[in-house]
Amino acid sequence: MVQTPHPTRRSLTPSNLLSLGVIAALIVLIGFPIALVIFAAVTDVLPRPGNLSLENLSTDSLSSLFSAATASAATNSFIAATTSALLSLFLGVGLALLAARTNVRFRRFVFLAGLAPMFMPAFVAALAWSVLAGPTGLANALLRDLGAEPFVNIYSFPGFIFILGVYNSPYVFLMVYSALRLMNTDLEDAAVIHGAPIQTAIRKVTLSLMTPAILGSTLLAFTISIENFPVAQFIARPGGVDTLPTLIYRYMSMSPSRGNDAAAIAIVLVLAVALVVLLQRWYLARKDFATVSGKGSKSKLVSLGKWRTPALLAAMLYFLVSVVLPVLSLIVIATYSSPYIQTISGMAEAGSFSMDRFTGVFEDRQIRSAIGNSITVSLLVAVIGTAFCFLCSYLTYRTKAPARRWIEYLAMTPLAVPAIVLGMGLLWTWLILPLPVYGTIALLVIAFIASLLPQGFRGSSASILQFNSDLEDAAVMHGAGRTKAVVTITAPLLRTSLLATFVLLLMLSMRELTVPLFLYTTDTRLLSIVIFDAYENGQFALAAAIGVIYTLIIGALAVVSQLLDRK
Repeated sequence: MVQTPHPTRRSLTPSNLLSLGVIAALIVLIGFPIALVIFAAVTDVLPRPGNLSLENLSTDSLSSLFSAATASAATNSFIAATTSALLSLFLGVGLALLAARTNVRFRRFVFLAGLAPMFMPAFVAALAWSVLAGPTGLANALLRDLGAEPFVNIYSFPGFIFILGVYNSPYVFLMVYSALRLMNTDLEDAAVIHGAPIQTAIRKVTLSLMTPAILGSTLLAFTISIENFPVAQFIARPGGVDTLPTLIYRYMSMSPSRGNDAAAIAIVLVLAVALVVLLQRWYLARKDFATVSGKGSKSKLVSLGKWRTPALLAAMLYFLVSVVLPVLSLIVIATYSSPYIQTISGMAEAGSFSMDRFTGVFEDRQIRSAIGNSITVSLLVAVIGTAFCFLCSYLTYRTKAPARRWIEYLAMTPLAVPAIVLGMGLLWTWLILPLPVYGTIALLVIAFIASLLPQGFRGSSASILQFNSDLEDAAVMHGAGRTKAVVTITAPLLRTSLLATFVLLLMLSMRELTVPLFLYTTDTRLLSIVIFDAYENGQFALAAAIGVIYTLIIGALAVVSQLLDRK
């Protein structure tokens, strides 16, 4: 007689219990912060111990949604996100086509040019452009040398859109380039056989088949732009342009704080981003990818003929504008002895440049502390985040736990929550929870893991889905415990992929500025916060020196990440 397991005993399996524990952790990391932002939006008090009561319900904050400031910020955010996404689309698709499907000269360089702006964090790029093309920047100094009237001003709405468009274009480039490299070219070949020129076939067939990748990457660029805070604060605000993230930050920073109004506006921002994410998923889910495959068909390269050199020059111009000029301007400002530059010719005097500011960075105790904090936080986020994301992915894709799908939903939720909103919610969450982590490095680690969960989860999930579980199951059948089999067999076999996830989380946490803005204290300042403070206080030269060091660190981590991906 076969005995059916007792329902209660069956529901208390280790995987079920572990799943419930992980879901509880995800609710604390993601659910509580979002719930507290909603609570703050519909009450007249801020979330604090003892304030969480339905007696405080109020609709006063919701009236701020209809104010002229909110309407103006929402309009600016929408216009900037739309136009910058179109600029990213133009740059990203153009470079992807050149690198993947043409015989342009030095194709590897064109590929590097398409990817390179990603190595520079957006707020460092904004800092670089402010010293390059601000009213007192290098471009206007050069105009004075030439006897022309200075007119360049990056602190404007077009300047804001330009920086967003250029530094979000690598996301479009990567997605379209990957799709082009994997595409089966049978339909394109058929069009050529039937008499269509190859350029026409690419325009009417290839780009049509690339619609999912093009639309998906454009929506991604739109999402990143509409929730962007650093570039808006560095470039748009000095020009008198408010966006939804800068308005939220302004309300939170003023005295007395208008946290309830900020929370109400944050809800609008979350809904806008969530709508775009859902639209993106809906569109991609209904598309047929049958013509895009990884089977061995080598794409024919389009001959550019006499346009090979001009195409290369266009890629070089993009590389010059997006990487070379900003980095050079940072180095010039960081090494020039005076904080003010009237003319370029005046900089040629002997002794005008020195490395004192760079050496001073390492001699400053507060900056050394910030470097140490950044490294400590990033390493802890990478180690703990990789382990936690691996656990989430394993429970989702390797177990039959009933709640496993909820783990995936919760882990991916931060994609639809702008960083500035999540940072605000995390601040209130850890003021209320009875754990003494507020004001410590631990809070920053927790906050970064929460905000980077989607990236870590996707990275570890991809490796688990590619790995067959036969070896692990065989070990269990021969008497090893499941935990021992995972630790001694699965994890070592996935070490390269997990190491790539580790480096990704390390690099992203080093770049982060928005989330820790509400959470840091004097003792827990990070390198990104030091740059932000220096810029806000008008110390451009110091901010530039730290920005150069910061970019080199990010670039080195990006190179390591690429090398690991190739293994």
